Amino acid sequence: MPKRTDIRKIMIIGSGPIVIGQAGEFDYSGTQAVQALKEEGYIVSLVNSNPATIMTDPDLADKTYMVPLTVEALERVLEVDRPDAILPTMGGQTALNLAVSLSDRGVLSRLGIKLIGISVDSIRKAEDRGLFKKAMEKIGLSSPKSFVVHSLEEANRALASIPFPVLIRASFTLG
Repeated sequence: MPKRTDIRKIMIIGSGPIVIGQAGEFDYSGTQAVQALKEEGYIVSLVNSNPATIMTDPDLADKTYMVPLTVEALERVLEVDRPDAILPTMGGQTALNLAVSLSDRGVLSRLGIKLIGISVDSIRKAEDRGLFKKAMEKIGLSSPKSFVVHSLEEANRALASIPFPVLIRASFTLG
């Protein structure tokens, strides 16, 4: 993929709080992303709420914002920092949810900020089992028989048409 010349400043959204032995991959991938983007000559800012990560080392990114990872706080940071693009794929579900919310609220378009690394449409397809199933069917891949239900009554009707064993899980896979 060629280097993007239409952007010069990128903000990485971190994953927020982590505990020992959990979600360390987001800290590692975020740290590597900062280093790689800086090597390519981009100005890199980072937003995260967790000071106990390598990603938030003050010498890593050009600018680091330590704020709660909420849409409101991130919107204020974006208004001050004015990056050309945000990269949410290094911050797991937290960053993906924030990117979708920022897009849905019109913040990204109002500030002229591009979403890189993934599209809002792709996030939605990855999270919603129904949309994911439709995408697989569209390209000719089969998937197990499944139903989306919203009540116990609907679930019982669906169970009557599926042989056991049955797997029941939430609709949003990454949420």
